[in-house]
Amino acid sequence: MEGPSHVQAVKLVNPERPELLWLTGYRAEIVGADPDQSVSQEFMCHNNLDADRTLHPDLFGWAPSKFIHFKLRLFTVSQGQFGISFPEGFGIPVRSDEALNLTTQVLNHNVEDANLQIKHQVDIDYLRDEETDIQMTPLYPSAVFIMASLEDTDAYFDTMSEDITHEGTSCAVGSVPEGVKSTAGIYEDDLGRKFTGHWVVKPGREVRHTVITNQLGLTFDTRAHFVAAHLHPFAESLELRDLTTGESLYTARARGPETGIGLAHVDSYSSKEGFPLYKDHEYELISVYDNTSGVDQDAMATFFLYLHDADAEKTVKYMRKLREWADDST
Repeated sequence: MEGPSHVQAVKLVNPERPELLWLTGYRAEIVGADPDQSVSQEFMCHNNLDADRTLHPDLFGWAPSKFIHFKLRLFTVSQGQFGISFPEGFGIPVRSDEALNLTTQVLNHNVEDANLQIKHQVDIDYLRDEETDIQMTPLYPSAVFIMASLEDTDAYFDTMSEDITHEGTSCAVGSVPEGVKSTAGIYEDDLGRKFTGHWVVKPGREVRHTVITNQLGLTFDTRAHFVAAHLHPFAESLELRDLTTGESLYTARARGPETGIGLAHVDSYSSKEGFPLYKDHEYELISVYDNTSGVDQDAMATFFLYLHDADAEKTVKYMRKLREWADDST
């Protein structure tokens, strides 16, 4: 993840008064400086849309937690998964006067001595609440990710257990290899041990487990209606499991290109019915990488879960009332 990047502010509409918007989809594509130029999507690193970390939680009632900053990452698309589209009737509520930040980054794994002029073309799908008759269901994004230990001894995030393998799955967490890149940040669990979400995969097959119950931080039972995965080249799969029931809830599989290094496709999940997540259950992620390159490779494994936000329903009703009052007074 070392390539040119850029951050800029984005506003979707400029109304005379604040109004309620619903974000329903997001897409990014690598294009050339010349619109007619054909450009390979292998130069996509990632593309993020973030909300204001102070304003948005206050507006929509998101309770703070130690991972609250990930709730402000509204969308991430990356190589192999270039778009997100929620089921009809679902969306992330935002207010029109919120300033959103767009982060774009490119990378190059395969082309030597590259000299290219490329950029991200971004499409954001949204509905204006006052112009739609659809009964919208509010979603909030929650990111959960694999944690690699930075301790001298084997450790699993937020647990003292020495064995959290399930159904015969091998787990080789161990210490992060020397020279690990931790550009994704260093995180400390409740036991005071340090972990990173960005680690090195040695040549060969690697399976990692991470308990992510605290990352989820559920305060009410909910359902996941969309799941996007962020993975790096040589990823094979990322799985979400309910440790309380032993059930596998969703597995995203990844596929590499026919030649070179990269990701050609990463699965996503979309459903009006969704699958349940319970505040009193324990959950874990399982990532699988198969590094066939013969040299060390960097890795990440993140699920972006879009969950039904019961708390936001009160805010949405209130904002609609404000609109009605404003309309009645004119």
